[in-house]
Amino acid sequence: MTVHTQTDKRFRRSKHPTRRPRRAVRRWWRIARGVSVASGGVFGAYHAAALLLAASFLSVDDIVVRGQEQLSEGEVLALVAELRGENILTVDLERHRQRLLASPWLRGGTLRRILPSTVEVHVQERRPVALARLDQRLYLVDEHGTVIDEYGPRFANFDLPIVEGLATSAMGRPTVDVDRMALASRLLRQLSMQPDVLDSISEIDVADPYDAVVLLNDDPALLHLGGDDFLTRLRRYAELGATLRKRVPNIDYVDLRFDPRVYVGPANASPKPGRRRLDQSVREPAVN
Repeated sequence: MTVHTQTDKRFRRSKHPTRRPRRAVRRWWRIARGVSVASGGVFGAYHAAALLLAASFLSVDDIVVRGQEQLSEGEVLALVAELRGENILTVDLERHRQRLLASPWLRGGTLRRILPSTVEVHVQERRPVALARLDQRLYLVDEHGTVIDEYGPRFANFDLPIVEGLATSAMGRPTVDVDRMALASRLLRQLSMQPDVLDSISEIDVADPYDAVVLLNDDPALLHLGGDDFLTRLRRYAELGATLRKRVPNIDYVDLRFDPRVYVGPANASPKPGRRRLDQSVREPAVN
């Protein structure tokens, strides 16, 4: 008698042989070929980059300077001399910019690459606004009190007022007092609105940071202007000057701080506390 058994299809063998080994070989071959191509590309890129970094035509050999007025082109070039010969693609421009700003004449500067081998240097110079006496010498200073350079024949074209009383001592060396310079800058800013008035100022004293004292070119009287409204007070003195001189022939000082009153000190009277005459030796700038 024939017995039929149920066949378990889970164990049925395939009629076709498996091809997994061949597929795996091909897959690993493709991976190996991709890795080889990628490695070749990386090596080629590295080699090309190395050639670029060593290429002589990318070495900085020309530096163009723009924006300078008081500094000569040679003085600016000396500050960034180490740029020459560096690769223009990898040179650290910020490092050279910091070296550029080591000059007290410069308040700013930018460096720009121009391929294949040029760097353009654009500088912004400080603008002198006054001559400050520090340690018995005259120096050019900007509106913030930064000491730019010692005054000498080279800067004879600068027609600037002398500012006394700016010096203070820090670490044993004379420096510019910030509050006194702020007063001097405020005065110069307001007077610059009337160039003829500014040109008439010979000397300024800011030893008292709350009272600017000025001396005019053609008038020996010291004018106390306080801390603001300088133009208004100078105009008031211009209106009253002739009348004051009729009443007081020899005037030492005129105090214009207490509007509308004006106080006049005669030259033969003893100076009041806090009143002092500007050093007459600074009437003409010293030339070193």
